[in-house]
Amino acid sequence: MRLSTCLHQYFYEYLPRIKGISEHSIKAYRQTFSLFIHFLAGYHSIKIKSLRIEHLTVDAILAFLSYLEKDRGNSVQTRNHRLAVIKSLAKMIRFMHPDKKRIAEAVLAIPQKRAQKKVMGFLYPEEIMTVFSSVDLKKRGGMRDFTILHLLYDSGARASEIATLEFDYFDPGNETIAVLGKGNRYRLINLCPKTASLISDYITNYRIDPIHLFAHRLFINQRKRGMTRHGINNICRKYLTKALPQKRLKGLSPAHCFRHSCAVNMVTLGKSVSDIKNRLGHQSVESTMIYLQLDLSKKRKTQNKLIEYMQSKINHDKKIDELIDWKNKAEILDWLDSL
Repeated sequence: MRLSTCLHQYFYEYLPRIKGISEHSIKAYRQTFSLFIHFLAGYHSIKIKSLRIEHLTVDAILAFLSYLEKDRGNSVQTRNHRLAVIKSLAKMIRFMHPDKKRIAEAVLAIPQKRAQKKVMGFLYPEEIMTVFSSVDLKKRGGMRDFTILHLLYDSGARASEIATLEFDYFDPGNETIAVLGKGNRYRLINLCPKTASLISDYITNYRIDPIHLFAHRLFINQRKRGMTRHGINNICRKYLTKALPQKRLKGLSPAHCFRHSCAVNMVTLGKSVSDIKNRLGHQSVESTMIYLQLDLSKKRKTQNKLIEYMQSKINHDKKIDELIDWKNKAEILDWLDSL
């Protein structure tokens, strides 16, 4: 079976109809295969139209992954993402072409490469206020940018989710906004009164009349078209660069740092893991748990409460006093911080 036939089935039947994958994800998958198919044809020294499923060998895929890292300078995370897309094709082959199961299983057995986890970049509340203050509301587009920054921080939504917000998703009466996230799943987010007021003011007084094709979009760019993910990132980068010192920008993803900041703020306020998960639209609670490791001040409060409890419940004893004198016991505090 030709690989081109298999890919046609993958993109036009399996992903949209069987899996229900979003159009945005399908575009990302296409980027991977546009790279992979050209590499695969060169690896086997044949034309693209001559490629067959049998050419999906483990050696060829490993060579492609090595090419991504060494020749294209891609990160391990990007490499693993490309591999996951290729494995998705292998799953379709196993499901729809059982006679090619052996080839698919060999591809699926390729392990992901371990990657060093980056330090999560988030902004402290005072830094958030500095970024907000850097927006010149008198300039063209200033109110739109100001509203987008507030919405990013308040909602914890991704840049792509903000860019694709529709006009009717916002309910000013209930101060809520519906967000279409990954997996084509909607979630309803309660906004703080200030954010809801900013959106209402933007719609009434500052929203540019878009061309007909983008009339449904909430945020409109200067070309009267809907905002894009890259446009949202550029807005964030512009004001982060303006408000913060250069060394502070290192490790900060322009729009995503507002999402992380929202989650960290919710942790600080004592919100539950499920509340944070639902607001950010995480598919797995494991993605949410990483934020619980960032707020050390809350752990200190827990430690102090435990000290007070022990002092109130345990009879006075010199040996016990020595044990609970934690302010002078750095090792114990370090141990508690590691929990």
